[in-house]
Amino acid sequence: MRAVDAIRARFHASAHIPAPLAGDADHALAGDVPVPAAVLVAITDRPEPGLLLTRRNEALRKHPGQIAFAGGRADPTDTGPVDTALREACEEIGMPRDLVSVIGCDAPYRTITNFSIVPVVAVVPPDLPLVPLEFEVADIFEVPLAHVLDPANQIQAEAEFRGSMRRFYEIMWQDRRIWGATAAMIVNLSRRIGA
Repeated sequence: MRAVDAIRARFHASAHIPAPLAGDADHALAGDVPVPAAVLVAITDRPEPGLLLTRRNEALRKHPGQIAFAGGRADPTDTGPVDTALREACEEIGMPRDLVSVIGCDAPYRTITNFSIVPVVAVVPPDLPLVPLEFEVADIFEVPLAHVLDPANQIQAEAEFRGSMRRFYEIMWQDRRIWGATAAMIVNLSRRIGA
């Protein structure tokens, strides 16, 4: 059995999924309505699968230089989270929609910036000639899936935000710091597929 087939089977066979990290709803401003969004959690089809991530452009006003999945806010014309994730991944990194095999949607994650993000988990061919949308994406890279899904590499940290302490996860890989919502969605996937 291919590694990605085993991941697909575990994703759908999870009868007792541990409660996912829900996000930062408790830090949102009162009355804020979350903005729908989706990201593509693209797993590369290799004997040892990888996970595609981006580094946001340093010139961006929000979250400059941070590690993220390709994705973003839903458009009114999107038919749902899968459509949003595929459209955004095509726009941001040139991911061909017809080469994405969707496994399913994981639990939504609420961010401090008031987005309700649906992670769309999918398998993609390895070594695609992806091209970053320079205004938004500075770099596209692949991390070993086993590394980021390993709970030993998912470190809890905390920082003060709006007068109270906020806990979050961070995952280091080489010189890259994956943290916040991206790390939390990886932790949720790890818990779901029992990595």
